Amino acid sequence: MGFHREAESREGLELAGEIAAEVAHELRNVLQVIASSAFVARQELGKGDGPAALPHVAKIERNARLGHAIVDDLMALARGEVLRCEPTALSELLEAARADLGSAARFADTIEPPGLRVSVHPILFARLLHALYENAVQASAPRVAGIATRARSEAGQLLVEVTDDGPGVPAEIAPRLFEPLASLRPQGTGLGLALARRVAEAHGGSIELAPSMGGASFRVRLPVAG
Repeated sequence: MGFHREAESREGLELAGEIAAEVAHELRNVLQVIASSAFVARQELGKGDGPAALPHVAKIERNARLGHAIVDDLMALARGEVLRCEPTALSELLEAARADLGSAARFADTIEPPGLRVSVHPILFARLLHALYENAVQASAPRVAGIATRARSEAGQLLVEVTDDGPGVPAEIAPRLFEPLASLRPQGTGLGLALARRVAEAHGGSIELAPSMGGASFRVRLPVAG
């Protein structure tokens, strides 16, 4: 009994550590956007151009709200709470997922039907997609990444595929690609894809590295709510 309690305690600490790292990873992304927006807004205000600074101030406010929501939602996920899903246009989720990527990528979307709506936790599912886009952008840097997103509903499932034209995933890292700390980049953490897997599974779905003729391709499957 003592052995089992000790093993459970270690597993709990490992899970807490993973969640804390994922929260830190997501907050770092948000803080980077806030810092860069504050820098640009300060420059515009220094030139006396208040109206030009307003969009950057709005971005700071939006990301501050997003940061608070990310902490709340990831902690709820760690506690095993039921996700607060709501019907959302997939096009809106794609827009939210790439809002702060700027000109680092060229996007091509195929959504069938075009007005496809899905029942998901909007913030967490957008972060899942953001992790895939961010991974493609970083793998392709300094070149602009080409990213294709294809989504459709089939056989009671939502199927979303994100494919980039980057260097692809080496065979040696593919089996542990969704594990924390699995990364090809010296400064990489692998936490984005680990979070993507956690969010997909919390929705009752899955995420996998899909076969691709070039670049990396990820396939997300979620059950379609009845």
